[in-house]
Amino acid sequence: MRFLTSGESHGQALVAILEGFPKGVKIDQDLINKELLRRQSGFGRGARMGIEKDRVEVLSGLRNKVTLGSPICVMVKNKDQKIFPQSPDSLEQIVIPRPAHADLAGALKYQEQDIRNILERASARETAIRVCLGSICKQFLVQFKIRIASFVVSIGNVTSKKKPKNTADIVTQTKQSALGCLDAAQEQLMVKAITKAQKEGDTLGGIVEVWAEFVPPGLGSFMHSDQRLDAKLAGYIMSMPAVKGVEIGLGFDYARSTGRASHDAIYYTARKGFYRKTNSSGGVEGGVSNGEPVVVRFALKPIATLQKPLDSIHLKNRSTRKAPQIRSDVCAVQAAGVIAESMVAIALTECFLDKFGKDCLKEIKKAYQWYLKSFCR
Repeated sequence: MRFLTSGESHGQALVAILEGFPKGVKIDQDLINKELLRRQSGFGRGARMGIEKDRVEVLSGLRNKVTLGSPICVMVKNKDQKIFPQSPDSLEQIVIPRPAHADLAGALKYQEQDIRNILERASARETAIRVCLGSICKQFLVQFKIRIASFVVSIGNVTSKKKPKNTADIVTQTKQSALGCLDAAQEQLMVKAITKAQKEGDTLGGIVEVWAEFVPPGLGSFMHSDQRLDAKLAGYIMSMPAVKGVEIGLGFDYARSTGRASHDAIYYTARKGFYRKTNSSGGVEGGVSNGEPVVVRFALKPIATLQKPLDSIHLKNRSTRKAPQIRSDVCAVQAAGVIAESMVAIALTECFLDKFGKDCLKEIKKAYQWYLKSFCR
């Protein structure tokens, strides 16, 4: 399975094609739209979230809501369209790059004088169409009881130490949350920190944790580096704008522990099969899922666009200027969790299809049930 996205932040639409998705999966468009709404939520989002009411259009690959096995094409139209493929616009050139954004690196790479031609594609707006693909993959994975959820661990220097029992616990505890945090008291402090940053013309990042539950053992491979589940997860999460670090399971805390204190002992019962009482490995050992929940944690840097901007340089005359003030969020950590859920869903679906077959849902289910019965009990 593979996917490709297209579109600019203020172009006509965002489009994606998902190829290699199996036949026979019922896809509910309303569930995709609910995921798009989740992506737009969270305290600290910017004005554009009030402009765009993202709705997906499934253009191909389905008949009567059921996948055909052919490439699936989805589209999300932009209401705030400002640039056009075949006609000129009246937008002024942007010639001063924002620190921490793709502006300068992209302008140098493509020998570009107008940074708008860089930021339109580099914008996090592109992740809306990835959420559409992630929702499609979630609707496949739920056929096998695999569920994915995320929660905010920290915003700035405010951290919650509360851990969930399972994905259902995450969904229940974050349902009425303003920031998708499990700890109501810490969330109030997070909201205060975001409000303070907004008043000061600043931005905040944070840490998010994603759980995927009921992932069967055997997804991924240690045979080739690009087939490792952990490598795929890390790569997809790092492909999200503003992500600067990824951990699986204990992550960097492994380095501060001993083997006896951190490794997951293996147990067995006829009812459970193989299992662990701890999950330091985050559900992945040797690049392969081990049957425990897959746990991925990632760090999101503060948003690059500041309302009290830093120093920068004019591209044409090299004079010192302040970076431009462009409409932006103050904090989008909760939304990043929704996007990360989609990337985890895509990675798991790819590995699931590699393991159990790609063509038809009925055949995949038979292979899955045979594998669990024959080898995992």
